[in-house]
Amino acid sequence: RTAHPRVYRSRFVPACMLVVSRADLHLSTRAKLALSRPGAASSISPRVVTRKGSVKVKVRSSGNSADSMADVSFVSAAQAKEIDEKLMGPEFGFSIDQLMELAGLSVASALCEVYPPRSYGRVLVLCGPGNNGGDGLVAARHLYHFGYDVEVCYPKRTDRPIYNGLVTQLNTLGIHFVDAETLSGGDPLVTKCDVVVDALFGFSFTGAPRAPFDALLELLNPHNAPPPIVAVDIPSGWSVDEGDESGEGMRPELLVSLTAPKLGAKTFTGPHHFVGGRFVPPGIATQFDLVLPQYMGSDQCARVSGLLTPGGGGFGFIKGPTLGGVLMKSPAKESAEEAKRPPGYWDTSSDEDD
Repeated sequence: RTAHPRVYRSRFVPACMLVVSRADLHLSTRAKLALSRPGAASSISPRVVTRKGSVKVKVRSSGNSADSMADVSFVSAAQAKEIDEKLMGPEFGFSIDQLMELAGLSVASALCEVYPPRSYGRVLVLCGPGNNGGDGLVAARHLYHFGYDVEVCYPKRTDRPIYNGLVTQLNTLGIHFVDAETLSGGDPLVTKCDVVVDALFGFSFTGAPRAPFDALLELLNPHNAPPPIVAVDIPSGWSVDEGDESGEGMRPELLVSLTAPKLGAKTFTGPHHFVGGRFVPPGIATQFDLVLPQYMGSDQCARVSGLLTPGGGGFGFIKGPTLGGVLMKSPAKESAEEAKRPPGYWDTSSDEDD
């Protein structure tokens, strides 16, 4: 603790987060940023960026009003490819490993927001051979540092320096790699992990999945009752532009669209949809006519639809009222123990502690 502002570390909050509060305002830095915006008391307005040829539809914003709506762009596979090429061109100067790092961080951040490690400690990351799989490898590293017990299935490894480096990083952390045959031939996934990350195929994938990915996708089918699924960019097996055309694909609870939602994500009906990859420069914004939801403070992901997890907003189910997804002062409780707590302390226990 320091004199001002006060910093408190709860045993329920992972090492990746410190709870910071001021005794006079009882607000986090995120809350102060939100309150400083005009009209913040009623809703948080989306930041408008742009993307050429994008389709705008009405979806729920990250504001605290159930009726608040925002225009959010949905882009085709061809448009997503074009934006990536522009980002990595000489005008904007991004590299593939840089974009991969930012995308993987946003996936890990969104997962931690919805499925905190205290309640969902075991995560299985399924990685394909392309950039989507690379995003999964990056996410696995960040999830380890966020406090999760991580396993990775990476059956068709790409022999390139970027991917080899990501595998080496996971090996040095002692993260276990499990083969696809062990997963598909053993017990149901729900007995092995609390959350599974689908990082098999991205927006550039076409055609039918081949072995061993077809068997892995079968494990994620609803009739196999998998654990909660976090899909990276677009659920594997779905059409990037049309969604789940067969009606028999996986049903992820959490979708993390990278840069902007893809057209196929319009058919996503899960409870949590985020946009991740906070790197769109104004030049790209103007050129491609994009609209994205509001990023708050230093967040690496922004909610497109769905409400905050009941009882909190992730990172240990921090309880209390919210403003535009920003954590406010928790309600006062009457217990003698909590009466002794210093001003600005937040109850970070989940309902299972009651």
